[in-house]
Amino acid sequence: QVWCSDHHQLLPDSQERFDRIVCVLGREMISSGKHYWEVDVTGKTDWDLGVARKSVNRKGKITVTPSNGYWFLSLRDKNKYAFCTVHSSDVQLNLQPHKIGIFVDFENGQVSFYNVNARVHIYTFNDSFSESIYPFFSPCSNKYGKNDEPLTITPVNVK
Repeated sequence: QVWCSDHHQLLPDSQERFDRIVCVLGREMISSGKHYWEVDVTGKTDWDLGVARKSVNRKGKITVTPSNGYWFLSLRDKNKYAFCTVHSSDVQLNLQPHKIGIFVDFENGQVSFYNVNARVHIYTFNDSFSESIYPFFSPCSNKYGKNDEPLTITPVNVK
């Protein structure tokens, strides 16, 4: 689970730690093959989910686009979904997802997003990966308790 609380933690700075955005990278590096996981987003008003290059900038102002090593879907204000591309692209979802599926095909440079509950494909990034990537999770700010539900991550075996 990943969540943002009201209590600020004083943690030592490191190259791996993001200093301005509320997010984490998964611990499993992806450098080949096909991978799939699901994230329960029930009760969240805001979140970002996807993948990021191992070497992404984690300090200061970050521009989240594929050219900068970020491929993800965002939710803002309970119903504004967008993909961060060169120009952010809004996407309309008929059914609000409670669980998002993320599928990565490393060799083919694909990152796909699914509404698991509705069994609907949402979007696929087609790109190429020049280095290893990691799952990316941002629960976003908790908005004084209005967005305090956790993101719950479930790995699923791909056969």
